[in-house]
Amino acid sequence: MSHVLVPLAQGCEELEAITITDLLVRAGITVTTCGLDEQPVKAARGTTIIPDTSIEKILDKTFDLIVLPGGLPGADHLRDDARLQSLLKKQAQENRYLAAICAAPKALATAGVLEGKTATGFPGVLEALNNPAINISKNAVEIDGKIITSRGPGTAMDFTLSLIELLESREKRDEVESQLQR
Repeated sequence: MSHVLVPLAQGCEELEAITITDLLVRAGITVTTCGLDEQPVKAARGTTIIPDTSIEKILDKTFDLIVLPGGLPGADHLRDDARLQSLLKKQAQENRYLAAICAAPKALATAGVLEGKTATGFPGVLEALNNPAINISKNAVEIDGKIITSRGPGTAMDFTLSLIELLESREKRDEVESQLQR
């Protein structure tokens, strides 16, 4: 069974954070949420989310996927956290999946894992980096090897269904999607 880490930063986009965790759990995937501190996370629109643990307590763990919800200033906190940056680099070095949505691909770029990759994000986020080594896509979901990125809250379901398919199977994705009555 796959194990996924979802780091939650103060000011994250709650629609993305909840959609990601909810759909992954529906697929039978083990999900661990972690905060960058010991506090409940106050999301971008005021929703309070209580992470399972703190980043300090999972630094020595291995995950099949680390997926970053976006939102501001949440994505900036993810980008600026040295512990998370270290985890992202280790995940890439071990050829494990990394994913980010909305403004969170900037955290992947800071870790250097988007170099030579095609990625998407909230309009303007990746463009603002002025990094010619990142091929910027306008696709709703972009998969380039072990890196998966997506545009924003409106693409959160398709993004997460793509993650389920990569981690489990097309059949599991279809099963979860059929429960959503889309």
